[in-house]
Amino acid sequence: MPADQPEWILDSRRRIGLRVRDARMYADLTQERLAHRAGIDRSTVQRIEAGEEMKISHLLLIARELRIHVADLLR
Repeated sequence: MPADQPEWILDSRRRIGLRVRDARMYADLTQERLAHRAGIDRSTVQRIEAGEEMKISHLLLIARELRIHVADLLR
């Protein structure tokens, strides 16, 4: 993770990660189960929830499996 990222970007990624985690827990899914359904690695879900760098394609896959719009994760 680049050290020169503005704080607002880091904060935004953390908030997105929390929304992913909250939606996953609401759906009663483990990170492993969500990852399997979305076709990604569990470590990818873990990194996203931790607020690390994330790809929009991964967020789209996760949103689809959680049956929510990706905009709900990005708001």
